[in-house]
Amino acid sequence: MRIAVCIKQVPDTEARLRVRRDGTWLDEEDLPFVINESDEYALEEGLSLAEKTGGEVVVVSLGPERVREALRKALAVGAARAVHLKDPAFLGGDALATGRALAAALRRESFDLVLTG
Repeated sequence: MRIAVCIKQVPDTEARLRVRRDGTWLDEEDLPFVINESDEYALEEGLSLAEKTGGEVVVVSLGPERVREALRKALAVGAARAVHLKDPAFLGGDALATGRALAAALRRESFDLVLTG
């Protein structure tokens, strides 16, 4: 069974959040990011299913360079491959744009199951 798991990095809940001076987003300088907790559960379930079926897990994430850290963590816990969608065109995209980009990437391969958090 081929399983795709979409993961996202989010600011660490223990971190102190500061809004940028222009008010558009968080000030990400020195802000620690982690894999979204719900996505970690999806990854665990995907790995469990893959182990039972002799399948593989491919993690997919969209975002800036820092996303590589989350993908490396997923590989370290057992994912077979990682796909990083990184393009300046994705910056500032809303949920619909992100969903479309992920769907397009997932269509390129034949997955039996797609898990998200």
